[in-house]
Amino acid sequence: MTITEVPDPEESGKQSEHNQEITKVIRRAVFGQPLESTQNEDTLLRKVLALPIFCSDAISSVAYGNQAILLVLCGAGLWLPQHADLYARYMMTISWIILGLLVIVAASYWQTIITYTNGGGSYIVSKDNLGETPGLIAAGALLIDYVLTVSVSVAAGLQNLKDVPLFSVLRIEHHLVLYCCLAIGLITLANLRGLKESGNLFAIPVYTFIAMCYLMIIVGLLGPLFGWHFHKEFANQVVPSHIIGAQKVIDAFSMVVLLRAFANGCSAMTGTEAVSNGIPSFKEPRSKNAAITLVWMAFILGTIFMGVSWLAVNFHIVYWESNGITAPSVIDQVSGTVFGKDGPFSWAYLLTQFSTALILIVAAQTSFAGFPRLASILAQDGYLPRQLTALGDRLAFNNGIFLLGIFSSFLIILEKGSVDALIPFFAIGVFVAFTMSQTGMVRHWFRVKSKNWHWKAVINGLGAVACFIVVMDIVAEKFLEGAWFVIIVMIALFFTFKKIHQHYTRIAELLRPENYTVSKPKNKVIVLVQSVHAGSLLALDYAKSISPHCVAVSVGIHPENIPILKAAWEKYEPGVELVILDSPYRSLIAPITAFVDNELKAHPDERVTVVIPEFVTSHWWQGILHGNTGLFIKLALLSHRDVVVANVRYWLKGS
Repeated sequence: MTITEVPDPEESGKQSEHNQEITKVIRRAVFGQPLESTQNEDTLLRKVLALPIFCSDAISSVAYGNQAILLVLCGAGLWLPQHADLYARYMMTISWIILGLLVIVAASYWQTIITYTNGGGSYIVSKDNLGETPGLIAAGALLIDYVLTVSVSVAAGLQNLKDVPLFSVLRIEHHLVLYCCLAIGLITLANLRGLKESGNLFAIPVYTFIAMCYLMIIVGLLGPLFGWHFHKEFANQVVPSHIIGAQKVIDAFSMVVLLRAFANGCSAMTGTEAVSNGIPSFKEPRSKNAAITLVWMAFILGTIFMGVSWLAVNFHIVYWESNGITAPSVIDQVSGTVFGKDGPFSWAYLLTQFSTALILIVAAQTSFAGFPRLASILAQDGYLPRQLTALGDRLAFNNGIFLLGIFSSFLIILEKGSVDALIPFFAIGVFVAFTMSQTGMVRHWFRVKSKNWHWKAVINGLGAVACFIVVMDIVAEKFLEGAWFVIIVMIALFFTFKKIHQHYTRIAELLRPENYTVSKPKNKVIVLVQSVHAGSLLALDYAKSISPHCVAVSVGIHPENIPILKAAWEKYEPGVELVILDSPYRSLIAPITAFVDNELKAHPDERVTVVIPEFVTSHWWQGILHGNTGLFIKLALLSHRDVVVANVRYWLKGS
């Protein structure tokens, strides 16, 4: 019987070293030079790199947050000339409310960062102050949001590219799912090389996007003072008539539209808490550097978000979606109007669009920094599989990174890469986490009562109330559009966490040293043989070395060979009993497992060891010429209690 085919000891050493060297070269080229555990300090981030890693999601949301608001307002008919004032008032009112919410949440998380200096994500804060159940709800909500962030960001990035003439040759709209999955694959690979390397890679597009947005806003605001010519032909002014119905125009005058648009616009807030999750990744002083990075993020996000909203209103830009066909993105229309899509400043338009697409794709980096770390913390606490705590060659949580890439790709395939189809799932998870975290901080201040704790509790309490109101609005407005699915997944995750934790707790209890008793002092050894050869004799020698109670077993698949086997056995091993098992249906595994079961029943005080002889040849291709019955026997015996399976290999030279 044989399972594997490898070289003889002398040839195998050289071949093994050669194969290992090739593998090492490939791994270093793909993943980079392995890092020792003591080199963790070298992977920590300065603020200038932490911003693109932890804040790219929040900053990039201006590319779809304003757009999500306009999708509702224009769908309700507010783009029509007679409703122009209402259109502008609703757009700016919602934008100002979201800006205020951003300030509240940022101030709340500033306190979280200062208090939880080792990382104060929603899970940790909620679990410490509110208990296990709120902590797990927050953790499940965040994990869902991380997956959605990757899917939405990548899809939105490629949506921005499809409207740029330079990239029309790629036909992105026809192969959107493929391009999205490829982009996710590349980001996954970049993160497997380590957090610092991905930060170096993604910093340029993030800072380019920020610079181009500020340039676009400044020119849009101050350009008329210097006679700047706007290209309003590139601003969509009309929504297709089949999208607008009489009822939608009537709805435009109700609070329903305002609340629905606000729920959509809150997608611009996702990623705000990522900095508090990633404090352990900052250089010292970690808490201070993280807090400063949070302020930078809030300022950049708030100013760009308000600037784009004002320009969209000023240029009366509209946005719509119908049956998978969408208007050009809002950023595309605004930058096209400001810079022009042809002419001397078209380079600025192209650079804005290209950097927008890149930062949206790079925004997935925030999730790749947060999801694996949160998953590892949950795994350490026993709520997720332990494998998620393992660090790879580059001190990254490889298993968590792989899982995020797989889940987000699946979501892209499920929703066919549609940003507007994914948006209804978005934001509810992150605002549930926000609410839990800020409520936990209020409880924390009432518990510790440190200096100025009353004011600190007020700030976090205001954040908790504001986020709870947003959660209720999102659930009410988006429940039928997809929020129900997110809620179901959150509930399923919660019970999954609990079930895994119960399993680990039970296993730990059963494995306590106090529970161990020596119940099987004897060992019966069964050696499987089909013929007498050097390999089977080696297996018999091993069997006799571990127990005096040995028996050889052969399955009589070919009855005509039994006399030959018995004669050879008497010649070479007369001291060991040989048992021939009948097999009328030519099965090999069934008679063996039945024999082992009978031995266990007949001798309940004994442990059974099954020894499987294997011979090992010199070349890999010779494996095709030999069976692998030993492997199947081993698999069949894995579920048998009190059975140990041992493979004894005989190395053949010159085969």
